[in-house]
Amino acid sequence: MYYIFLLFDLDHTLLDFDCAEDRALDALLAHEGFMDVSAFKDYYIPMNKGMWRDLEKGDISKPELINTRFSRAFVHFGLEKDGKELAQLYQRFLSQQGQTYEGARELLADLKQAGYQIYAATNGVTAIQEGRLERSGLLPYFDAIFISEQLATAKPSLDFFEKVSERIAGFSKEKTLMIGDSLTADMAGGAAFGIDTAWYNSKQLDNNSSVQPTYTLSDYSDLRALLLR
Repeated sequence: MYYIFLLFDLDHTLLDFDCAEDRALDALLAHEGFMDVSAFKDYYIPMNKGMWRDLEKGDISKPELINTRFSRAFVHFGLEKDGKELAQLYQRFLSQQGQTYEGARELLADLKQAGYQIYAATNGVTAIQEGRLERSGLLPYFDAIFISEQLATAKPSLDFFEKVSERIAGFSKEKTLMIGDSLTADMAGGAAFGIDTAWYNSKQLDNNSSVQPTYTLSDYSDLRALLLR
């Protein structure tokens, strides 16, 4: 077993964020009495992704992202809303979602049985990620959960990975693998920190960036072939 420490991204890697987001948005819009759900999602989802990219680049802060994204979206539809209040409502609805990808639980169980130390390394809001993990059934397989809000830093910052490494007993860069779906956050951050990276590219996206992951995975079977030989 070459690796010992596995750092797993959560959303789009183990947790089905698209499904969770869709259900949480349905609940939020129902609460607000907003009827044109499809139109709202068509505007909000790409806008939200763009704001997360801005956060990764350091162009906006986490509080700005969290507290303004919904008010910005509603302004697009001519409605003035309290962004902080909407953020709290959305967080409550999203934290109640625990959808995972098929095979995620079995994968973690087998990796744990094989002797790996498994850690979550996620950019997200603490209350949301903890709630979703608790409902997902995946929580028992992790040795620790590292959430950007708690660490006061986010992937791909070197500070994020340094803080994670300081909290893992016996940590070794040579024995660590970062597994995630994001080239800009997971792969770029991990590579800059000096650890191997595994790009979970389940959507078969083209890599047109300068980031070169150590491994590229199409599905969980590829990860099993790598780690459970």
